[in-house]
Amino acid sequence: MLKLDDACNRLSDLIALARAGGADAADAIYVGSASTEVQMRLGKLEDVGRSEGEEIGLRVFVGQRTASVTASDLSPDGLRELVSRVVDMAREATEDQFASLAPEDRLAKGELPELDLFDASDIGPAELRERALAAEDAARAVAGITNSEGAGASAGQSVMALATSHGFVRGYRGSSFGCSASVIAGEGALMQRDYAWHSARYYSDLEAAAAIGQRAGDRAMARLHPVKPDSGQMPIIFDPRVGASMVGHLLGSITGSSIARRTSFLLDQLHEMVFDSHVTIIDDPHRVRGLRSRPFDGEGLPTASSKLIDAGRLTSWLMDSASARQLGLQPTGHASRGIGGPPGAGASNVYMAPGTLTPAALMADIKQGIYVTELIGQGVNAVTGDYSRGASGFLIRDGQIGPAVAELTIAGNLKDMFKAIIPASDLVLRRGMDVPTLRIDGMMIAGA
Repeated sequence: MLKLDDACNRLSDLIALARAGGADAADAIYVGSASTEVQMRLGKLEDVGRSEGEEIGLRVFVGQRTASVTASDLSPDGLRELVSRVVDMAREATEDQFASLAPEDRLAKGELPELDLFDASDIGPAELRERALAAEDAARAVAGITNSEGAGASAGQSVMALATSHGFVRGYRGSSFGCSASVIAGEGALMQRDYAWHSARYYSDLEAAAAIGQRAGDRAMARLHPVKPDSGQMPIIFDPRVGASMVGHLLGSITGSSIARRTSFLLDQLHEMVFDSHVTIIDDPHRVRGLRSRPFDGEGLPTASSKLIDAGRLTSWLMDSASARQLGLQPTGHASRGIGGPPGAGASNVYMAPGTLTPAALMADIKQGIYVTELIGQGVNAVTGDYSRGASGFLIRDGQIGPAVAELTIAGNLKDMFKAIIPASDLVLRRGMDVPTLRIDGMMIAGA
């Protein structure tokens, strides 16, 4: 893995090679990573893994024709071969009137925001092993836990750099640390499993291993002896760990590419009331130590905090430069990309602002409903918004959480579901996508 300055210099040299080789314009991205992971099961070491890798991606433009290639050979000869191959590919490609680099006058300039994304702590396998073991021990210590699927701990570092032929050359370093546990409660056909995990940019911010394990054990025990509720229409309460999927469905429906292709159920809803007025959803790429924070987007445009949903109203599409040109609009600083291919669009750290009611108050008037803690399957139609997924969780009776429920199907339409969402007051920012406890009335439940 290259140092950040070396990565930027390597990309600058690659861009110069591309221009000399016949490209009218080009951009290049470097991603290097190194990680260590330890897995424990039943108190014994199950696996220790170490991975290191680096790749470079080059996209060139010859007139309105474009092509992309990736490589892991970063030697001078390898890069020259990369340039020759991709320029030849671009000359044979079909013309694309929307293909181009991001507008030069919109590129990030000056000092980048300091996001504190890199922790240089050297956490080795021995320390990771102790953390994983502590998580599993705490989970197995919960009365009624009968088996373990294992616990893990990880530490990683990464370097990302981006360069363009119109003068942008920047990059940043990141780190990540994680811990998880998954255990089984009960015996035979009555067994139930559950898990807990936490990830952080800084090792010191990582939740205590014992707390993660305890939560995994408690969750597994709570799922024992599920009942089947009657089918019908009733309120649903979404636990924060699954409620964030609602925001995920929103983000997928407001990317510029889905709007340009007319494949979104929110087509023609820009500046319209998509949620109730008490719902605000914020994209915050500058959260210090945020898991998805970034100082610039995948095309070199500056990033900034924005309200994607402002008091229920959809404020903007998420657009890279190509989709913005298709829609006759300007890019929004939401370009995202991997090593290969053109940029797409996506958000960073996204959260739904909390409401005023506690979770207990939110469900106090529910005579019968479902508290959902797990969603299964991908039964969501992005074009129509039709929603049907497997679920499990707990029965709500007279405002109180009751016995576990399993093998349910919950159904509705995302347009109606969005407008019915009521957020509770318990927002905690700990993932890349966060919501408080959510209530949605009027969904259909298929149970017994």
